[in-house]
Amino acid sequence: MAEFKDRVVLVTGAGRGTGRAVAQAFAASGAAVAVNDVTPINLDETVRLIRDAGGKVKDYVEDIAKKMPVQTLLNQVLDDYGRIDILVNCAEVEPVHVLLDMDEWDWQRTLDVNLTGPFLLTQSLGRILREKGGGVIVHVGERARGPEKRAAYFASKAGLAALTALAAVELADLNIRVHHVHPEEVKDVVAEVLALCA
Repeated sequence: MAEFKDRVVLVTGAGRGTGRAVAQAFAASGAAVAVNDVTPINLDETVRLIRDAGGKVKDYVEDIAKKMPVQTLLNQVLDDYGRIDILVNCAEVEPVHVLLDMDEWDWQRTLDVNLTGPFLLTQSLGRILREKGGGVIVHVGERARGPEKRAAYFASKAGLAALTALAAVELADLNIRVHHVHPEEVKDVVAEVLALCA
């Protein structure tokens, strides 16, 4: 397993699932982990698990779908740790309604969290990483699931794939690596993320 001692890793959507697993893996590899979610309900358990295992972690409750909370989040992590080396964006929402039953709020919220959030994080952190000489940004794509997936979720994740590909090209000369991974199996995604960030 890669060693991330003295690295600071920000993981969004860390309250459960892939985000929690990624945060735990980085902490186990020696990183200081900043974990984010929109609510402390599940995030508290992530923090407890990491601390119980001897890891270094701090929680940040912010909504990454809006510009000011994203900037607040990044500034708080910088104030606490002095740097951010890696971002792993696992935050996502998936509405339960099919296309003909979906209201505008569900559609917009899905786009805001799954696409606008990654854009805001990439842009704001990209500026920080440009000043420090580089870093790594990883966006987690759509989960491999059955036909219950919804139109808004697919549309937002297709946009995320395109955003990530273009950001990788634009930021390459700044020594900022931008990656997109697909979480078919959480354990496989964790291994892939660690390898990409090494």
